[in-house]
Amino acid sequence: QVSLFFGCVAAVTSGMMYAVYLSTYHERKFWFSSRQELEREITFQGDSAIYYSFYKELLKAPSFERGVYELTHNNKTVSLRTINAVQQMTLYPELIASVLYQASGSEEVIEPVYFYIGIVFGLQGIYMAALFVTSWVMSGTWLAGMLTVAWFIINRTDTTRIDYSIPLRENWALPYFACQIAALTGYLKNNINSSAERFCYLLVSASTYTFMMMWEYSHYLLFVQAVSLFLLDSFALVQTDKVHEVYKIYLFSLFLAYLLQFENPALLVSPLLSLVAALMLSKCLQMNMKKGTFISRMLKIMYFYLVFTITVTMNFLLKTFVPHKENEHVLKFLEVKFGLNTTKNFTVNWLLCQESLQTPSQDFFLRLTQSSLLPFYILVLIICLSSVTQVIFRRISGEPLKEKITLDDGRIGERPEIAYHVIHTVLMGSLAMILEGMKYLWTPYMCMLAAFGVCSPELWMTLFKWLRLRAVHPILLALILSMAVPSIIGFSLWKEYFPRIMTELSELQEFYDSDTVELMMWVKRQAPVAAVFAGSPQLMGMIKLCTGWMVTSLPLYNDVDLLQRNENIYQIYSKRSAEDIYKILTSYKATYLIIEDSICNEVGPVKGCRVKDLLDIANGHVVCDEGDSYAYSKYGRFCHEIKMNYSPYVNYFTRVYWNRSYFVYKINTVISFQS
Repeated sequence: QVSLFFGCVAAVTSGMMYAVYLSTYHERKFWFSSRQELEREITFQGDSAIYYSFYKELLKAPSFERGVYELTHNNKTVSLRTINAVQQMTLYPELIASVLYQASGSEEVIEPVYFYIGIVFGLQGIYMAALFVTSWVMSGTWLAGMLTVAWFIINRTDTTRIDYSIPLRENWALPYFACQIAALTGYLKNNINSSAERFCYLLVSASTYTFMMMWEYSHYLLFVQAVSLFLLDSFALVQTDKVHEVYKIYLFSLFLAYLLQFENPALLVSPLLSLVAALMLSKCLQMNMKKGTFISRMLKIMYFYLVFTITVTMNFLLKTFVPHKENEHVLKFLEVKFGLNTTKNFTVNWLLCQESLQTPSQDFFLRLTQSSLLPFYILVLIICLSSVTQVIFRRISGEPLKEKITLDDGRIGERPEIAYHVIHTVLMGSLAMILEGMKYLWTPYMCMLAAFGVCSPELWMTLFKWLRLRAVHPILLALILSMAVPSIIGFSLWKEYFPRIMTELSELQEFYDSDTVELMMWVKRQAPVAAVFAGSPQLMGMIKLCTGWMVTSLPLYNDVDLLQRNENIYQIYSKRSAEDIYKILTSYKATYLIIEDSICNEVGPVKGCRVKDLLDIANGHVVCDEGDSYAYSKYGRFCHEIKMNYSPYVNYFTRVYWNRSYFVYKINTVISFQS
């Protein structure tokens, strides 16, 4: 009981300290408290600006009901479009934050922006505490939780994107996913009492549903988790009833989320629904597959085939009969990503150039190795994976699992929660090897699994059983190592990284974009209320947040129409005529155009990934000569030519403002062709 008390205190303290650390670091990085409102809002970059802008709109609405209605019937954000912003942009976090802000009477106590980022930082504290508890439950010692926290913070560059963008959906959603994994870990344990099992079940249910509501891509992560549970159950490593209870949670969460997300068709055609439905339909075959006979082994192979066939068939039928927007660009992206096809399509090539969608760099693995995380993770994974493999072969040969595993057995792979985490981390790691963005899901998992392993006497005992160690009593040595190894790791990490973290918190960093501040001030003071701005999607998100003016495009990539708009508006950086650009902009009712010097004169580290390079490829303006490629068109690059102030550019566009970074042009309604 004393150990439980201190462990709970340590978990809560770790979460709170991490939240305070993030808040302090954010203040030091942006000088947030000393900035004006506009300067604070500029720190929200790209799609983060859009999310926060809707939070502001909800607070300005005369009532919450009116605010929700305006968001679900929004015609003041994107020109010529009425969108359901709550569904399309998953604005449930903003709805909850605005309700809490107004219901708690915080208007006179704290500014809206501090309340908003405070909730996100608080959720990150819960995220940390959930990882702490997971490693604690698996290892039996809260020392593993402390080591998890240390590795997570030290590898913050690869564990979270909270530093770069606070309002991202993943920052709202992943804490609930971590809570779900922690609860699932406890639920899958064999020796858990009924009340604890019930609590874990309820927590899995609540966190699964909340996770699904917070992030549009959550059902894909739950699909990976469902595959892990399917494999776990197929090899008889867990109680079948428990796994099927989790499947029911998936179905119930999908059903509720479908209703509350305005009958979102993406959930109906999700692979998660198809897989879980296939598994439930195949449940009747499960009883005959754990007898250890030759027939049961054949049936097991057929069972895999049956589940796969039903899943694919059901998903195909759902996509055929359920009206939904097919993301063809995703399919094209995957084809090109895996070398099955080539394309000149701007959107696909632009996605391929995004860092988060590329394969991990060597620097990623180097950073994890320097912090000692990767070597210990690999050691723990090899031991656990080998032990799980042994258990699987025992099950195939018909040997039953032991009801109660003791430390002396050295069979860590027979614990169902360990087998689940091994399968899950292998699947997550495989995805992270393809898409670097997945590292923000996998690296926290690495921290938790590596910390559990080095702190677990069972893991060391499993290793000693294989080595047939007899010189020293293996149980005693396992207990000593499970305390000594994490203590040595913790001391070395503290000695090397603690001074760096303190330096980070003590240094005042300078973040002040005067050109962007001046641009926003000009827009607010000089642009008419009916103005519609065109420019890069990232800048348009900032325009919407800081000024409230209507824009032609947004930095969102889950909508085919918005992606097409982005490509069309990006043509201002291509080699096309003034007349072509004018027609494109006026087709979206744009009245002002903003040219960014950073895009027009971009010198990217990877040739072929600059916006202007991708546009030249898509427009067929790239000519190859003797192995070298260069852009050629009878027109100059529009963003350069328009600055020259000569005909025909001045006939269509009139410069009304400029600074070092931005050039603003009014799009003429009456065209004069006088030179």
